[in-house]
Formats: sequence, structure tokens, C-alpha cells
Amino acid sequence: MTKPMELTSANFDSEVIKSEVPVVVDFWATWCGPCRMIAPIVEELAQTYEGRVKVAKLDVDANQDVAMKYKILSIPNVLFFKGGKIVDQVIGAVPKKQFVDKLDRLVGTPV
Repeated sequence: MTKPMELTSANFDSEVIKSEVPVVVDFWATWCGPCRMIAPIVEELAQTYEGRVKVAKLDVDANQDVAMKYKILSIPNVLFFKGGKIVDQVIGAVPKKQFVDKLDRLVGTPV
């Protein structure tokens, strides 16, 4: 079972910016209720898009420098990276379909 990768300040550039495949980064915190609401969706996406998209989570409390760099002011905040650049974003707890629609546009329809 594929789980979202845990990102830190130390591995963010190598895992996200230099990634060969698109990356979905869920900026979250343990105290954030809406973050917990979308966590199962993020885990499902990691499985559904395995091999085509890297799905990752970044704890904003433990990695404030990265959160500040990307101007994360409210969470959950999900950024979609392709070629090291932000190409899309979802803010707040939204239905799974919104994530799937954005991912399908990014990589093509699921297998």
C-alpha cells in the first residue's frame, strides 16, 4: 500500500523541485481538523496515481521555512508541481473529485 511521502525542509528540493514526475504536496498540521478530513483522500491519490505522480505531505509546523517560501497562509493547502513549478492549487477541505480532476489534467486520465 503506497503512502504519501513525508517531506521536510531537507528533502523538499530533491523530492519536489527536481522530481521527474509531477508532485502533489499536502501542506498540513496535526492540529488542523480539515487536514485530517482530506488525509484519506490524499492517501487514496497516492495509491491511484502510483508511478505517475508523487504524493507527499509536509507538516507546516515542523517545516515553517518551506511553508513561508510558498506563502502557505491557510491549511490544508495542496500544491501541484510539475517541472519544479506550481501549476495548480487546492485550498481547504474539498471533495475528492476536485483533486482527481486536477490530477487528470496534469497527467492524463487514470489507468
